Amino acid sequence: MVFALAQSACAQDTLQFNLKKRQRLVILASTTAYTGSIVALSAAWYSQNNRQPFRFFNDAREWKQMDKLGHIFSAYQVSAISSAIWQWSGINKQKSDRIGSLVSFGIMSSIEVLDGFSEGYGASVPDVAANAVGTGLYWGQQVLWNETRIYPKFSFHRTHYAAVRPALLGNGLAEEILKDYNGQTHWLSVDVNKFIPFPKWLNLAIGYGAESMVYANDASNQQAGYYPYRKFFLGVDFDLTAFKSRNKTLNTLIFIANMVRLPAPALEFSNGKTKGHLFYF
Repeated sequence: MVFALAQSACAQDTLQFNLKKRQRLVILASTTAYTGSIVALSAAWYSQNNRQPFRFFNDAREWKQMDKLGHIFSAYQVSAISSAIWQWSGINKQKSDRIGSLVSFGIMSSIEVLDGFSEGYGASVPDVAANAVGTGLYWGQQVLWNETRIYPKFSFHRTHYAAVRPALLGNGLAEEILKDYNGQTHWLSVDVNKFIPFPKWLNLAIGYGAESMVYANDASNQQAGYYPYRKFFLGVDFDLTAFKSRNKTLNTLIFIANMVRLPAPALEFSNGKTKGHLFYF
């Protein structure tokens, strides 16, 4: 009996030691990843801009708010990933959700410091508000349902607008995904099965995009002969997380792939017209 208790205590100590090692690893890896991403973002986004004294700039009316949806999407995904990592380190889900959301808000909002010192930009209060919406979309669902039922997703297709202003809209696919708002679509994918009986792998999604933008504001676009317009979508989506595997690596890949809305049928509502797409991405 005494021997069994000793073994149990030893196993518990080993578990605690391993979890502390994981937590230290998470802190180190997160710090390194954050530093690397800031350096990479500075090179990709700010390298062509001169420095300026820190200032604020209200960009709420630019790009048909596509950039704000990008902030919401990114803040949500960073919250979800951060929470999953902290859970792996041994911290319970409720606390991990809280830490992950706060870390996400801090990381995303720190980008405004780069904007504030970059000529042609400025620290944006609307961007910070969008970051709060993104973290709130993740954290709020965990508090309400202890699970995710509404997933922000992203899709992208290349457009001819990037070639018009490659310095601003991207030169090459990697930059265009980040910078060309004309090709981006942001989605909210609803896991209908969590509310009513429905196929587990099939979701309904609403999407938003905008097109005909080579400048940030409508007046500049119109002067150049472009007339920006909004696009709304209603379509189906595939919930990849419905497919579970015993392989942790495969589950991680599924988790990441589920951030993207795969090509699928959708209805587009724009310019007073309705258009059907068999495979929209």
